[in-house]
Amino acid sequence: MPTKDPSLNVMGDALAACSNDPVTGYFRDGHCNTCSEDRGSHTVCAIVTAEFLAFSKYLGNDLSTPRPEFGFAGLKPGDQWCLCASRFLQAQQEDCAPKIRLASTHFRALDIVPLQALIRHAVDAPDQ
Repeated sequence: MPTKDPSLNVMGDALAACSNDPVTGYFRDGHCNTCSEDRGSHTVCAIVTAEFLAFSKYLGNDLSTPRPEFGFAGLKPGDQWCLCASRFLQAQQEDCAPKIRLASTHFRALDIVPLQALIRHAVDAPDQ
């Protein structure tokens, strides 16, 4: 089993859970934890929308279709999911990024996504 990076969010606090229904995360522990083996950097806790799900499907990552052979029921709008940081950045650049939770977004997302881009989409952004 790979060793997890420290479980800290982008604000430097303890990483909060993203979702246990559906269960998410590279480690399928409900958190957007990561490690060096997580090539996709599944670190951004998103609240998916129909627009984002369609965008992701268009790009070849169908997150909405159930895949029972993998124990995956498919996502629906409103579900929370640990997204790959690069996919979030791509969606943000195409104006279809979902809302996110900073408290549940791993600090390693900052290797790919600027903090200000995350804050602009956060439902839990700190007071400015």
